Amino acid sequence: MSDPSAVEVTASEDAAAPGDTTAPGDTTAPGDTTAPGDTTAPGDTTAPGDTTAPGAATLLDPSALPDEGPVDEDSAPDAFATQFSVALVAAVSVDLPNQHPTVVLRESESPRRQLSFSIGLPDAVALSHAMRRIPTPRPLTHELLSGILRGFDVDVVAVRLVGRQGSVYFAELDLQGRTGRSVHSCRPSDALTVALLQPVPVPILIDRRLLELDVDVVPPGPAAPPD
Repeated sequence: MSDPSAVEVTASEDAAAPGDTTAPGDTTAPGDTTAPGDTTAPGDTTAPGDTTAPGAATLLDPSALPDEGPVDEDSAPDAFATQFSVALVAAVSVDLPNQHPTVVLRESESPRRQLSFSIGLPDAVALSHAMRRIPTPRPLTHELLSGILRGFDVDVVAVRLVGRQGSVYFAELDLQGRTGRSVHSCRPSDALTVALLQPVPVPILIDRRLLELDVDVVPPGPAAPPD
């Protein structure tokens, strides 16, 4: 004869908890909204009958994406629109009867085009000393500036020739320090001399329009001439 107490215990385990809609004998966990008999795994958000594998990526309809509006071209950096050529200082010389020294920059790669412009005599002397690493008894202006930059852990990132107005050229000195990066307008001779005085090589970049066009080139950014 079976024990009546055992039967009562079994019945109490099969009984659904008060308020639970799960049918007695159903293996679905209480609180799971999956319909009885559904083979969808508990916790899976895939709708019953959907053949998409759980976790599979769903392709989005492009028309459903939010419209970000038109792109403001004026806010785009000028560096992306301007192309530069890497160059080196080929020579600093005086061609008589011209009284002003001439700086010759040459592309480091083919077609190795050249860009020449005149500078003052003191500037040519300082640039020539920097090219040849000739020490001076007392620091010249560019040596003083280079020493100050190193003292404050400021690196010269690049020198860029960015514009021309008549026979006047415009350059930028790109600096990187502890507080961030900054670009300063300057004369090409000053920028080249400071670059050549650095302990590591500094890229010298030329706006390709200066090499390809024989017209004025308006420089962008801080090097732009005043109106």
